[in-house]
Amino acid sequence: MKDRNDPVADLLKQFEADSSRGRFNPAGIFSVPKEVKCLDTAQLTELENAFRQWVDDSARSDVRASRRRILLIFLLIRYSGGRLNEILTLNEQRDLDWENDRIRLGGTENGESGGGREVQIPAQVCKELKAFMDDAAPGSPGTLFQVDPAHVRRKFYEQAKACGLPADLANPNAIRRSRAIELLRSNVPLPIVQKLLGHSTANLTAAYVDFSDKDMRPVIQHFLDKESRRKTSARNTFFGKITRIKKGDIQSSVELVTLGGDTLQTIITNDSLKRLGLKTDSFITAEVKAPWVIIARESAQPMCSAENRFLGTVSRIIRGTITTEFVVRIADGTELCTIVSRESDRSLGIRENDRVWVFFNAYAVILNIE
Repeated sequence: MKDRNDPVADLLKQFEADSSRGRFNPAGIFSVPKEVKCLDTAQLTELENAFRQWVDDSARSDVRASRRRILLIFLLIRYSGGRLNEILTLNEQRDLDWENDRIRLGGTENGESGGGREVQIPAQVCKELKAFMDDAAPGSPGTLFQVDPAHVRRKFYEQAKACGLPADLANPNAIRRSRAIELLRSNVPLPIVQKLLGHSTANLTAAYVDFSDKDMRPVIQHFLDKESRRKTSARNTFFGKITRIKKGDIQSSVELVTLGGDTLQTIITNDSLKRLGLKTDSFITAEVKAPWVIIARESAQPMCSAENRFLGTVSRIIRGTITTEFVVRIADGTELCTIVSRESDRSLGIRENDRVWVFFNAYAVILNIE
């Protein structure tokens, strides 16, 4: 594939320039030019949720099937970084590897199988593709994604508008560009990002390292696994974007918004702020240890000094001889685990499916840039 007229190419060239200047980890300081239109991880998640809600809102089976097809096209661009024309020309019988969660892009010319590139996609997306194929009405083999590109773009713009995002940030090129930035910021090596997106590896990089398809697989799988853990909400772990940093003389307050829209506050030392290289609009993982999480059986939000308070439902209770573990699921699906003594357990009288409040203070939050 030629890079001409592909807006992702210039972005990768800039990143390559940062690398060539001897920066050990350019991803940590790579800045996206203001004129480059893209979505961050939180916005991509918001757009994906809008598509899923759009599908769920359809009552008629034929309308639902049509919307599912558009959703899958979005998911394939969002997670593979593929070009719109590459996704629309996918042959579902030849280009999808169900066993290994891979697709082949750019390998078809004039209906004939060519070279192309292999791209790993999340297992969940592969399952959704398989389910759609199983449910789809019989049609011409290999034409599952043959949809008018203008229709696809129009639906992308509509869903962007539905969740309050500018339409020009939701076109297929912008989503592809956003995936490239997401990969680079997660320290996926530049040559791998270039290959995944169908760019020839730049000469400066190729002089030092090259990656075969076999070499690429464990790297991308590691990234996808980490990405999946964020989405499945590991217990007592939040992933979000830093929205505000207030620096004091010794310590700093850091506020982030999670992918589920919750606000989380933490206080760290100025030394940690500098060492982690934190800044607004960057993404970070926040963790809190179970013994630091307090649980309360109250209908109203508790009046307390804890900055972080969440309403949730008790999904599981594990009682031991000395302590009891409560697992509480909050609105975005994140599970918070808290441990109390058996005496406290008896006095609270909490049961599964009860609505409870869990809370912890800003000092209990540990930040991790992974």
